[in-house]
Amino acid sequence: MQISEDLIRNVVTQVLQEVRGRSANSTSGTISNVGRYGQFTCANQAVAAAREAFEKLRQRPMEDRKKAIEHIRRISIAQAVELGTMEMNETKIGRLAHKIGKLETLGRLAPGTEFLSTQAYSGDRGLAVIEHAPFGVIGAITPVTHSLPTITGNAVSMIAGGNTVVVNPHPSGRKVAAEGVRRFNQAIYEDIGIDNLICVITEPTLESASTIFRHRDVSLICVTGGPAVGRAALNSGKRAIVAGPGNPPVVVDETADLDRAARCIIQGAAFDNNLLCIAEKEVFVVASVFDKLMDAMQRAGAVRLNSSQIERLTAAAFHEVGEGSHKHLGPTKELLGQDASKLAAAAGVTVDPKTELVYGETESNHPFVSVEQMMPFVPFVRCRDVDQAIELAKYYEHGFRHTSIIHSRDVRNMTKMARALDTTLFIKNGPCMAGLGLGGEGYLSFSIAGPTGEGVTTPLTFTRERRCSLIDDLWILGGPGLQD
Repeated sequence: MQISEDLIRNVVTQVLQEVRGRSANSTSGTISNVGRYGQFTCANQAVAAAREAFEKLRQRPMEDRKKAIEHIRRISIAQAVELGTMEMNETKIGRLAHKIGKLETLGRLAPGTEFLSTQAYSGDRGLAVIEHAPFGVIGAITPVTHSLPTITGNAVSMIAGGNTVVVNPHPSGRKVAAEGVRRFNQAIYEDIGIDNLICVITEPTLESASTIFRHRDVSLICVTGGPAVGRAALNSGKRAIVAGPGNPPVVVDETADLDRAARCIIQGAAFDNNLLCIAEKEVFVVASVFDKLMDAMQRAGAVRLNSSQIERLTAAAFHEVGEGSHKHLGPTKELLGQDASKLAAAAGVTVDPKTELVYGETESNHPFVSVEQMMPFVPFVRCRDVDQAIELAKYYEHGFRHTSIIHSRDVRNMTKMARALDTTLFIKNGPCMAGLGLGGEGYLSFSIAGPTGEGVTTPLTFTRERRCSLIDDLWILGGPGLQD
């Protein structure tokens, strides 16, 4: 049975009020007690606490890391409705059911200690063991689009690798970030006796982010966000893992199963109102099947806008942001991550509130094609043939090498697009989420490091390779040395 978002909100409202009451009235050892369970207003104090926690964790066996991340997984699943509703109420973007789903899925698919393995080489000259050592304290910046889910996935991978983390969350998602971190840390502390494995700045600012970037006890930076925060991390003087922006294109050729392609495009582009950086943002379609695909989209439940309605929506959806040479078009806060019905209203159209996606035909140079808009409207561009479609897809992906998608039965076309775009994620005949294990194979992380090349992050991403060598007259078992 499918539960409505209104029902979920009503069920959770009372619980959220109790949480806020505890936060306001507590005087000892709970959410408002700075320095306990990862709650900090000062970045320097947060780093110091994370460093102390790291020194304790490095003395503990791997089993304690497993226990810590198991608590994060358990809370993410068991309390997904409550925490997902908190995030929806605070950020006011996306879809509630998908906020809940992201936390539940992270609890199942976020990679843990099972990714760590030791290699050993033995021979006449001795023994070499290659293991994965932690960096120490990791400084992390997380986005408003997936505030607690990004922290959750990163924390599992980072702690599995033996690290601790200090998070500077997006200000518009700071409350749910702090509450989630509090719950994770409290459960971990009550089990293994170490507090502050995850530290969060409860009132994050640019200054607190800068302090984390520069702090001598922060060994690694991991940021998930737009170009500006990525540049700041790369200029920090430390090693940085940067999960940057994406503008994922879709190519549909003349061999595609059009009804399946339509369902997949809607499923991916409508998920959390297109907030995913991997989500379908623009579709390039071979002319011979263009009109048939547009009809298939309508059959699958999307609502088509005509050219005048699209232009009206465009005027409401974009504005100029930045200054000087960095001035560019960006999505307006009023429509970013909002429901398709709200976008339709901005276009002058009334649609069923349950409508997941609106779409329409545009030219290739339209703002909805070139800008990572994060709204449940998808532009479709008519192309001469698959070669032009791939060429335009490469151009409007902007060289981010993030995500690309194709619907085709022609393996040659799949290969041609894979080589041309060279993206971190390449999905064939499925929705974007399949590239992260949702409906496809693999594991899940909301930090996809394209600019720095690590790809979908895992515990190995947050470790250093360490080789230990023992040099001696060692003999393998059963060798002649045993007779001496």
